[in-house]
Amino acid sequence: MSVQTLQDLTDEFQSLSKDMSTIVQARQKLDSQLQENKSVQKEFANLPSEANIYKLIGPVLVKQDKSEAVMNVDKRLEFITSEITRIEKQIADVQEKQEKKKMEIIQVQGQLQQGAQQQQAQVGV
Repeated sequence: MSVQTLQDLTDEFQSLSKDMSTIVQARQKLDSQLQENKSVQKEFANLPSEANIYKLIGPVLVKQDKSEAVMNVDKRLEFITSEITRIEKQIADVQEKQEKKKMEIIQVQGQLQQGAQQQQAQVGV
């Protein structure tokens, strides 16, 4: 094993760390969207059936039927929940890859240290 191998493994580990950071940010964004939509869902539940609901489309507020608005929010919540599940699987996969890479790095470091000690022992003889 060479120092270059160790550097390559370290670079791969750093790349996985960057990927993890990006994935975690996406997860946090989904979590805030989930909370926002749950709060809208609660608001809808408290509204009377004849309440006026408006949807912002570009710069215009468009009147929307309550049942349609509720259905849209429910679908959005379903989508966000499935995305969170997908992202959490990605997080678990990247964590597993990071752990394997970390073990490889430790193994290569050990081999390099062992080789250096053998060289020192030969020089000292």
